[in-house]
Amino acid sequence: MIEFVKKMTEWMLEKEGELAKKCAIDPQVIEQQIEKIEAKKEELHRQCQENEEELEHILTRLKWLKAEALKCDVKPNENTGGA
Repeated sequence: MIEFVKKMTEWMLEKEGELAKKCAIDPQVIEQQIEKIEAKKEELHRQCQENEEELEHILTRLKWLKAEALKCDVKPNENTGGA
């Protein structure tokens, strides 16, 4: 589905490019499209940052859990004389 949307978008941009070359498209319409895309890009960037922060938090917790689990592996060996 995403591939279809990409192809349709590319086709539409090509057609609008042809219209622009013929001076048959209103620059204000293009400006509105630019503003919408920039807003969407900013929103996606914000969402990516939030997701990355959440993943970093999860990684930190998992690394702490791993460190705690490794302590458990060491303790039985210490009780058996280090063997």
